[in-house]
Amino acid sequence: MKMFKHSLVVCLCASALFVSCKKEEAAKESTPAVSKETLAQIKSLGFSDFNVQKIDGGYLVENDIFLGEQQLKTSPISTVLSIAKVEQYRTYNLVTGLPRTITIGVSGLNANFQSATQQMVNAYNALGLRLRFQYVGTSGADIVIYGSNLGGGVLGYSGFPSGGNPYPQVVMNTGGIFGTNVAFMRKVIQHEVGHCIGFRHTDWFNRGYSCGSGGAEPQNPEGAVQIPGTPSGADAGSWMLACTGANGSSFNGNDVTALRYLYQ
Repeated sequence: MKMFKHSLVVCLCASALFVSCKKEEAAKESTPAVSKETLAQIKSLGFSDFNVQKIDGGYLVENDIFLGEQQLKTSPISTVLSIAKVEQYRTYNLVTGLPRTITIGVSGLNANFQSATQQMVNAYNALGLRLRFQYVGTSGADIVIYGSNLGGGVLGYSGFPSGGNPYPQVVMNTGGIFGTNVAFMRKVIQHEVGHCIGFRHTDWFNRGYSCGSGGAEPQNPEGAVQIPGTPSGADAGSWMLACTGANGSSFNGNDVTALRYLYQ
């Protein structure tokens, strides 16, 4: 990983300090150039082409979503589009084969991260979905949670489903940003697993809503399908907002509506 500028994100009000779960803006001199062709491919898939970062095996977009080289060559499988609003959004690709149990493993992380992972599993399973999770405590799982020192402004990243299967990994920051705050770890793992099963950021089109900066991203709706029953107004408590703080609940009512619409 390259070195990134460290900053705290002010979200919603000047008195509250938040940290984005995304990469901070990269120092231009340390970021490999991304070709116009690649940026066009990323945009065509419905992702922002702002601040795209080249990393091993692919690209980091929207600051916590990994797109592999092969994914750039794929085409959307749905024609259902939606103009951007502040609502829950899914990708075209979801986890299929319901009812189904997804195993969750942890590799090389301490007991706090392991406890956070179990809490995350319990939170999803409490919703009574047909997509269930099972913590197996090892690296041999459908989704494996790894650790890496990602720098001071990074919480973690993951990716989206492919071929009916969840994205297979979540990378969490082990550089001390979480301290011993297990609830904060759980919240971020829960968010990243949301990506793994097909959820976009609630405010993907305007990171300024939750991050306090970033402005509107290109309103290209491909790959961001509105989930019926979710609100058309601001949804400050969503677990899939682009930026988050250390405190907060597990899922709000609209999150539960979105999860149940897709997986119950």
